[in-house]
Amino acid sequence: MKGGIYNILKAQFLIDDNAIKNWRFIVYVILLAIIMIANTQRYEQKVFKIIELTNKVKELRSEFVDKRSELMKLKMESTVSEKMVGKQIFPSSVPPVKIEVRKEEEKNFLERIWQ
Repeated sequence: MKGGIYNILKAQFLIDDNAIKNWRFIVYVILLAIIMIANTQRYEQKVFKIIELTNKVKELRSEFVDKRSELMKLKMESTVSEKMVGKQIFPSSVPPVKIEVRKEEEKNFLERIWQ
């Protein structure tokens, strides 16, 4: 046991005759560690991007609600009539009347010729 720990501390396993097997395993473990670190980095970048986009969506939704309420206020008849008073345009005292336009049924070609 004492000799095994002493050999590990002296790195005997890296310079022995079977060192190629050990080096392959060490390189394999290092590559896996690098891949894991890179994967974690990409994951964190995507999380930060998602948080940023979520905040932007909340901000835009808030702005949309504000603009929609402003538009509703501008479309109100009272607001429009107040702005038109300055131009000497007043609301009508006569209510609007709906005009209906009826199309005559289309006659076929022969009926149009005989008339």
